Amino acid sequence: MTIGISIGDPNGVGPEVVLKTFSDAKHLSICTPIIYAHVDFVLQQADYFNLQLPIERLHGQPKHGVLNVVDCWSEPIQPHYGTVDSKAGAFALKSLRVASKALQQGTIDALVTAPIHKAAIQSEAFNFLGHTDFLAQEFDGQALMFLVHADLRVALVTDHVPIKDIVTHITADRIESKLKALAHSLQQDFGITNPRIAVLGLNPHAGDQGVIGKEEINTLAPLLQSIDVEKVEVNGPFSADAFFGSKSYKNYDAILAMYHDQGLIPFKTLSFGQGVNFTAGLSVVRTSPDHGTAFAIAGKGEADPESFAQAVKAAVEIVDRRT
Repeated sequence: MTIGISIGDPNGVGPEVVLKTFSDAKHLSICTPIIYAHVDFVLQQADYFNLQLPIERLHGQPKHGVLNVVDCWSEPIQPHYGTVDSKAGAFALKSLRVASKALQQGTIDALVTAPIHKAAIQSEAFNFLGHTDFLAQEFDGQALMFLVHADLRVALVTDHVPIKDIVTHITADRIESKLKALAHSLQQDFGITNPRIAVLGLNPHAGDQGVIGKEEINTLAPLLQSIDVEKVEVNGPFSADAFFGSKSYKNYDAILAMYHDQGLIPFKTLSFGQGVNFTAGLSVVRTSPDHGTAFAIAGKGEADPESFAQAVKAAVEIVDRRT
């Protein structure tokens, strides 16, 4: 299986975690990786972090047991670790675009993305809030941000939306669309035939029967009572704090949270460094680590590759299940 890898922001930990992952031979054995960057940059990063692994510029068919590299630019890069730089963002975008095209053409079976810096990558050529929105446009799908771990899976109704705007996105149609995408992914991508899904409320204490907000009464509860997804059990809306505090999440195959921090704070508290960000709802498979560019430790050799390694493993497993 061929896994494409976009290199992410060169000033962040992306190149480090990619190379650390494949310096472990077991990860080279489960797939044939192709990095979209430049072979000189990849060799320089391997030398900088003192990592030993076989790296070759791709000519023709990719080689198994080797880190294959496709050149996406010609000019040299000298990383300025921990710096927000539009030039670094431009290199990250070149990598992402070439990798996405390879995914569209079927050259690779799945895409694993190293972290981008959302401010650095913004330009006339990239006006998205992150990978998820970009891929939704590229592949014309209803993308669902879905954080997965062995013991916890959390999907989001809204992802990178400012807090002040969230309520305008909490509509019955949007929630139903996300629920169905989540149910389909659990069945297709994770092999769960009869999934149980918990839906969180929007307001504190799920609105306390309308005292702290009426979205649960007016939108969520009626939808959850009427929705019928074959072979799927849906319950809620639950008070988010009590739901996680009481460990009720252990009774469900996945949780649908209303907004980014409501779902990702408990997810990262319980599984940070081992979780995977999976873009469900598309015809293609894309995963990424559960962390960002981590500028505070970039270039120090301290980045933990475990989440990126889990993202590679998840991509392989999901493609296997789909095929």
